[in-house]
Amino acid sequence: MARRRLTPFAKLLLVVLVVGGTFLGLHKAGVLDGLISNDPNDPKDPKEKKDPKINNNDSDDVIDIGVVTWGGYAGGQYWNKGFDANTESNFYKDYGFKVRFHVLDDFDPSRDAFKTNSVDLLWATIDAFPTEAGSLPGNPQIVFQADWSRGGDAIVTKRGIRTVSDLRGKKIAVAPLTPSHTFLIWLLDAGNLSTKDVEIVEMPSAIDAAAAFKGGSVDAAVVWSPDDVDCVNSVPGSRILQNTKNASHIIADVFFAKKAYIENNKAKLRQLYEGWMKGAAEINSSPRARDEAAEILSKGLNMPKDFCENAIRNVRLTTHGDNLNFFGLNPGYTGVTGEKLYTKMKNKYQELGIDTRSAGNWRTIANKSIVNGVSFDSDDQLAEGGKKFNKVTESDKNKEAIASKPISITFNSGSSTLSENAKTIIDLQFTDLAKMFSNARVRIEGNTDNVGSRTTNQALSLKRARAVAKYLQAEHGMDPNRFIIIGNGPDKPVRGCETNATADCKAKNRRTDFKLVED
Repeated sequence: MARRRLTPFAKLLLVVLVVGGTFLGLHKAGVLDGLISNDPNDPKDPKEKKDPKINNNDSDDVIDIGVVTWGGYAGGQYWNKGFDANTESNFYKDYGFKVRFHVLDDFDPSRDAFKTNSVDLLWATIDAFPTEAGSLPGNPQIVFQADWSRGGDAIVTKRGIRTVSDLRGKKIAVAPLTPSHTFLIWLLDAGNLSTKDVEIVEMPSAIDAAAAFKGGSVDAAVVWSPDDVDCVNSVPGSRILQNTKNASHIIADVFFAKKAYIENNKAKLRQLYEGWMKGAAEINSSPRARDEAAEILSKGLNMPKDFCENAIRNVRLTTHGDNLNFFGLNPGYTGVTGEKLYTKMKNKYQELGIDTRSAGNWRTIANKSIVNGVSFDSDDQLAEGGKKFNKVTESDKNKEAIASKPISITFNSGSSTLSENAKTIIDLQFTDLAKMFSNARVRIEGNTDNVGSRTTNQALSLKRARAVAKYLQAEHGMDPNRFIIIGNGPDKPVRGCETNATADCKAKNRRTDFKLVED
């Protein structure tokens, strides 16, 4: 049979098919990987970058989490058996995905990593989140709380500064719009001061604030542990005025993610949260687990093990019960919630001239579906109980107060019954402080003007102080042993009103002083 010869066009078509088939085979075999890229995030690709975590989450089994050098994330790092993605991780063994922690101590690069999808979850503190939530892309939402600071943040002061009121007019080094700033704002409020009553010296970080204090350029500084101890050892006569051991419910570390990422990865995020809570509970209850966690942090943070042990001691690793409280999912909880902190600080920063209107309200930035979608029946996941105080002693009555906040409460003449208006004043001006400084004692001192006998006024002032304590106990669940009750009668008038010469002075002297006292 005669062969049919190929036309020039047919020859060309055959060459194209052969070359095309060879190219396809090499591409599938991975030979061309790195030479030609269809990855929209490849820097060689001029196309607009897309979000691989959202659009291709089914093919990505690694959750990338941005953290800082802090002990409060130990629950997740312990459960992960390290900072790197690995197959020994309990996340991988239990749920089939890997977790990788990125240490991003510099604030701006950490936020850039979130913007470019280099991390899926990123740390924040709920108090400072109102200052940045409105500027971050992707409608970021809080998914769970990792810890409460319990000694990790502190204010150190020079010789002669023993109370918050002594800070008036002093230079204080602080990193603005950070947990340090929040801590200072609340501490000044507890001492009946504001940031306008002191000279703020802005610093890039708490580390720089510590350096300024040791260098002698400021009178006080808000620093991190263990820099607080180093500052006291370096500056003769200095002291730690206060830290978050007493101010126990002010600094809350949380993790947030883009709304679309949460919606597309809910099952995985619930498993991440479940494992993280298991890790936190083990560290909270087991010395062996705490030691192992410190080893993991030492390696992952490249810090000495004793530093990491101290870092873990200076936080409360939150459990599932704590998260239920934080997100307002426990109707019987009367303590500090995330909504309370977020809203308070949003308003406080607005008052300081920092525009937080774009941050949104709590409902828009808190995604409760992750915490609400997980359940535990083990006791180690119960919420932290409130501190139990021993009965008040005579020495407690004479202890130096950390801070004092005078509040004018009006009683009917000769009466110690709290009016509804008086209860509202207590709630607005003091209750939040008492809850946020929940590990400090509260000394309630009743005072009167000089109308009537001294004996009668002293007894009346004591009854009025007791009435306030009973209200805080009944309405807000505070431990009755926490209160130190004092009746001063007319013996401690306001400065300048010693003679009660005017109606205005008499009104000022009919006051109740709330003082925070170290236990």
